[in-house]
Amino acid sequence: MHTLAVLSRKGGTGKTTLTVNLAVAAELAGHKVAIVDLDSQASASEWGDWREAETPQVISVHSARLPQELHKLKQQGVTFALLDTPPKIEDIALDAAKAADLAIIPCKLGAFDLKAIEKTILVGNMAKCPMRIVFNAVRARSSMLHPAKRAVQVYEVNVAPCVIGDRVVFSHSVMEGLGVMEYEPKGKASIEIQALFRYISKELEAHDGTTT
Repeated sequence: MHTLAVLSRKGGTGKTTLTVNLAVAAELAGHKVAIVDLDSQASASEWGDWREAETPQVISVHSARLPQELHKLKQQGVTFALLDTPPKIEDIALDAAKAADLAIIPCKLGAFDLKAIEKTILVGNMAKCPMRIVFNAVRARSSMLHPAKRAVQVYEVNVAPCVIGDRVVFSHSVMEGLGVMEYEPKGKASIEIQALFRYISKELEAHDGTTT
């Protein structure tokens, strides 16, 4: 079972939206998927409640029980688990990073966002978890993308080549309990999520539970 943590010590980065959309992408790729909601705000769990389909399953878990719950999921045949974490509680983010094969860090292009990822990267380093930065909610033709990529080079964390655009379809689909790949299969958002999932899958296969 591959385990992906979605980490951000800053709120408003689109963490849960990425989590549920990657979960749908994984399911459409043939995985048995579980979302582990570690956030007391329970946004991922709410999405699961809104969803008509019974899968992917969404479970709310206390981080102290995370290893045991992941073991149960693996025994149930889950092949892809996603950990949705809260922004403010370092201990939970650390537990998630320790349990994950890979962590992605959603980041918007604002100056405060770029600075804030330093705290998230510190958590990942403490856990010795491989990390990738994902630029999220990027406006079309933004002039900030290339400067942002240069700015994060100081952290020595690879940046995913797949950029996720700032698209209203993400909000619309989440409210329906869907992923964009279900809501608008041929849309640009779907193409971006599929590309990101393929990239993450290759990274997970390359690491296969090892740390770099």
